[in-house]
Amino acid sequence: MKPSSLLSALLATLATAVTAQEFDDERDSSTTSGRIAPVYIQPISSTSHPTLLAELQYHPSSPEQSDDSPASSVLSYEPPEFDSDTKLVRVGVYDPTTSHWISSASVVSVDNFGQGYQPHFVLNVDEKGEEPLGVAVRGVRVDAGQTRSFGPKVQVVGMERGKQPGLGKPVVLSAEGKKVEVEERSFLQKYWWAILLGAVLLLGGGGDGK
Repeated sequence: MKPSSLLSALLATLATAVTAQEFDDERDSSTTSGRIAPVYIQPISSTSHPTLLAELQYHPSSPEQSDDSPASSVLSYEPPEFDSDTKLVRVGVYDPTTSHWISSASVVSVDNFGQGYQPHFVLNVDEKGEEPLGVAVRGVRVDAGQTRSFGPKVQVVGMERGKQPGLGKPVVLSAEGKKVEVEERSFLQKYWWAILLGAVLLLGGGGDGK
């Protein structure tokens, strides 16, 4: 093979490898992009400010995960520490800059964060999968004798419009307050007058004018 042909083949292979790497980087970037919901925790009996518990990453385009949608994940998690008299805590999405809860907060027992329990977060988002509406967390007991991931997990649930109730026919009451059965009238019974008026006009205007 000529040196020029060998050089051309090497350059083509290098260009193909660079293009494939750029595609992989772009795909990984699109997979890891998303919104972050900062989840804070605060003891119910305490007046102290909420502290950061976890950062949940989710993707607005896929509030309910499918096989080909990016998976939600727990970016960070800090196991909380409580006083001995703390029994219940408040958990939700919180904005420390405005000192306001962004989402509704759930109240859970501190036992969910005890040793031997794996925290499972449930993040509720709106119909578009964008804004967080609420966060719940529960501790799932793990078996130390089995090989599994002991890290926290997250499930994102999108809100859906519920089914509308089927309304029945209105109830008609008589003057005595009794239910009156309304009979369905046929087309002829409803519009007989219009048919009669059309027939009269047709017969009255059918002369030759003499």
